[in-house]
Amino acid sequence: MKKKIFLLGISAFLLCGCGKIPTLTNGDEAVVTFKDGEKISANDFYNEIKDSFGLDTLINMIDKHIFETEFKDKLADAKTYAEAAVKSFKLQYDDEATALQTLQSYYGYQTFEAYENTLYLSYLQNHAIKNYVENNITEDELKEYYENDVYPDMTISHILITPEVDKDATEDEIKKAEDVAKKEIESIIKELNQAKKDGKDITESFKALADAKSDDDNVDLGEINIGSLGSEYDELIISAAELKDGEYSTKVITTELGYHVILKTKTGKKATYEDSIDSMKENIANDKLSKEQSLMIDAIRHYRDKYELDIIDSEIDSQYSKFMNNLINYYKNN
Repeated sequence: MKKKIFLLGISAFLLCGCGKIPTLTNGDEAVVTFKDGEKISANDFYNEIKDSFGLDTLINMIDKHIFETEFKDKLADAKTYAEAAVKSFKLQYDDEATALQTLQSYYGYQTFEAYENTLYLSYLQNHAIKNYVENNITEDELKEYYENDVYPDMTISHILITPEVDKDATEDEIKKAEDVAKKEIESIIKELNQAKKDGKDITESFKALADAKSDDDNVDLGEINIGSLGSEYDELIISAAELKDGEYSTKVITTELGYHVILKTKTGKKATYEDSIDSMKENIANDKLSKEQSLMIDAIRHYRDKYELDIIDSEIDSQYSKFMNNLINYYKNN
């Protein structure tokens, strides 16, 4: 599964770097000095930045503390994910200098480290959100999902017709190619119907048609289930669940691969409820988050409340309250 960067309120301004850093014991100490004896103190600096990107930076620091404390077992995974993503980004360019320039110009990150820090935190945040949603799935939801959406392993064969489309094809050309491919599958279904009417062996008739017409040499998909061959085949599983052993689909099945007719040859065992719980929770959570993005806000608020978040600076606290209310209203209305 691809990772999504939700980063609610998290900007590119994760503070990082190396070199000379002032050690401050009070707010009056200097961050910058001038030859005329004037200075910019820590208090001056703090009061200036808190009205610009200060809230974003503070939210980064808050969530980093909470998620690193809450999910210690995920820190290594988060670091590995972030490092791999940065490495992958660099490989898209001829050299690191070009990659960094792009990162700065188009993404707003001044260093690779800042980008990596954001990815690291986004990984933890995504995990936290998913964990919250999964932990709030009810027993009734699990039982309903098991009844309707957990399938036994099934042995399936298929015939695939893919639309013949050039890379630079127009929308009309694509539509025509799709219509031709779909009609080809409809014709194959008619031939299977005729073979059945004539009392012929459907398995042999299906194989003969597949050998002659399928665009996929791999006709026998074997014993598969949801996710076995990637999500592009899931629609075949869902359609096969409606068939009895020895039956073929009489309606065109559409996937991102093209158009199919399938033959179900054997139904295996369905995984037990207990063995399915983890995968059911993951699938239900993914479905909920795709439909109710406000759950992300609920999750973030849950963890911040759990750690009794209290912003001492009243101005930043007010900014934070307005920011969260805006997020809540946005997700409610979208």
